[in-house]
Amino acid sequence: MKRYVVSLGGNALGNNAEEQKELLKKVAKPIVSLIKRGDEIIIVHGNGPQVGMINLAFTEAPSVPDMPFPECGAMSQGYIGFHIQNAIDNEMRAQGIKRDVVTLVSQVVVDKNDPLFQSPSKPIGTFYSEEEAEAIAKEKGYTMKEDAGRGWRRVVASPLPIDIIEKNSILNLVGSGHVVICAGGGGIPVIRKEDGTIEGIAAVIDKDYASAKVASLVNADYLVILTAVDNVCINYKKPDERKIKEISAAEIGELLKGDYFAKGSMYPKVNACLKFLKEKPGKTAIIASLEIAELAFSEKAGTIIK
Repeated sequence: MKRYVVSLGGNALGNNAEEQKELLKKVAKPIVSLIKRGDEIIIVHGNGPQVGMINLAFTEAPSVPDMPFPECGAMSQGYIGFHIQNAIDNEMRAQGIKRDVVTLVSQVVVDKNDPLFQSPSKPIGTFYSEEEAEAIAKEKGYTMKEDAGRGWRRVVASPLPIDIIEKNSILNLVGSGHVVICAGGGGIPVIRKEDGTIEGIAAVIDKDYASAKVASLVNADYLVILTAVDNVCINYKKPDERKIKEISAAEIGELLKGDYFAKGSMYPKVNACLKFLKEKPGKTAIIASLEIAELAFSEKAGTIIK
């Protein structure tokens, strides 16, 4: 029996609730293959498009007060978790398997002094003209930035995760045989105040770094990041592109020092794998596409990092 942390990208979950439910039927099949052979499964998912939609719904509803961003993150954990639970449960029933699936609304601790708070970079919500963005920034105190020539959007900080408040609950649930969905969207970012209490903060934690933190805290055997491509590539979409099928943590660490991986896409995935392997030497990290997930779980496809 092995323990897997499986990371699902928010962009892979569709643009609306109905599309998400259909796509998750496909996601459930390789995950249930692990469940069927008796492995322990913890799922972390993204929420980038979804939390933006939730935040926008409150922002654009004049009769409804604005919803703080941590609460929007909690809402996304709930409804995406429900859809994942439903998809996995239905697939298990179809295969005659009985295991409980549970979504745990998770608070992820970040450092209030993380320098990343000084340079917000994660875009959320809709696009605005420059004039609209200036008015919103003045009215609400948001940081607004131009996004690749498409318009202006609100941006929030993306601090690194340092702990998970519910880590003992995750371990207890997994140890009791449950499939656990946790740290959705990277988790609800919280900071510890001087009196020891915790408080939500407007930020977005990268779900790959959160997945690595979960994998480390639960001592997972595998961290598997499912994304849009079959393999990590050096110089992706360039004439000298080269697929990486298997590589050591030391070698991938050297590549991260160069300009080989796109900062907004593959770099955090590779770096998250390296962080996990540094904290848990001897374990395995895998990056692969959903289409080859079942093979990747058995180290027969994808990029395998050890």
